[in-house]
Amino acid sequence: MSHFMIQFNHTPNMMHLQIVVKSQILAGGRGLGTFKSGLQGGVHIVKLEETESLAAKMLGQILVTKQTGPQGKIVSKVYLCEKLSLVNEMYFAITLDRNTAGPLIIACSKGGTSIEDLAEKYPDMIIKVPIDVFKGITDEDAAKVVDGLAPKTADRQSSIEQIKKLYELFCKSDCTLLEINPLAETADNKLVAADAKLNFDDNAAFRQKEIFALRDTTQEDPREVAAAKADLNYIGLDGEIGCMVNGAGLAMATMDIIKLHGGTPANFLDVGGSASEGQVVEAFKILTSDDRVKAILVNIFGGIMKCDVIASGIVNAAKQVDLKVPVVVRLEGTNVDQGKRILKESGMTLITAEDLDDAAEKAVKASVK
Repeated sequence: MSHFMIQFNHTPNMMHLQIVVKSQILAGGRGLGTFKSGLQGGVHIVKLEETESLAAKMLGQILVTKQTGPQGKIVSKVYLCEKLSLVNEMYFAITLDRNTAGPLIIACSKGGTSIEDLAEKYPDMIIKVPIDVFKGITDEDAAKVVDGLAPKTADRQSSIEQIKKLYELFCKSDCTLLEINPLAETADNKLVAADAKLNFDDNAAFRQKEIFALRDTTQEDPREVAAAKADLNYIGLDGEIGCMVNGAGLAMATMDIIKLHGGTPANFLDVGGSASEGQVVEAFKILTSDDRVKAILVNIFGGIMKCDVIASGIVNAAKQVDLKVPVVVRLEGTNVDQGKRILKESGMTLITAEDLDDAAEKAVKASVK
């Protein structure tokens, strides 16, 4: 960093510039974020000679924003760029929408901060334009966005083409989110993408190799990284009951019933229909790595996934992992008798349940003891 800044400072014709110093984390809301060190804001505009000292205060520090959760994310990189002369900052995004079953453009004539803040402050200024996946984006679709954002733009047709190109990028890159914030209007009435955030569909990794080669796992939840390596489907949440379930639908139902009984799930974890004992062990390692977990609920309905495999995995996990929290187990389906026998003969102290409702109730009670 210092060597780079020395070279940067020795460019005389750039000394008059104002520089934007941006913390590089995979989350929005950086401008209004707070470092755990006390520094306010993850984005600053400073004089050129101040960039090195400011960057040093950011690097290696934890930045907390509305989108990171209280744990925040470490800043291992900063991005430096010239401050643009802008007359207006707007918000633009393309995302996937369940209601319209396709891409949805979301825009606002105010920008520069998180969409959550914009929606709260300016709900009537939010523009939504659904895109027909069969037709693709039309001039009419793009015009609705341009006219809603910058009705006085001098080069309306050029702005329409920019919106269409962003949609083309969204599709060709297999994005699940393309966010330009701010989408800025310059003094000569042109639209400029002043900042961007893109999310990509993991299922498209095989055809987006160049993009996925840039993946920075240090910015991701380490539990989710470990789960992906073990071929497990894991999403971390903020509750106290760790869940291990087979099947996404059953996992969702399990989390719902935990909430119904007054608890909160710590995660979504689907071991799938063909998990091995080794994967079950890895699942327990991931669950127990979360200090917030006060109880673990194992809910298995054996079809392709056999109950005896799950039971053996639980026993092996107990040998490798220091289980300090109560474990509630509900097994049903293929080889359920063998599975229950394996657990009984293991000598482990487990809380067994007859059905999902019983399991959720016992897990919630166990988590508050």
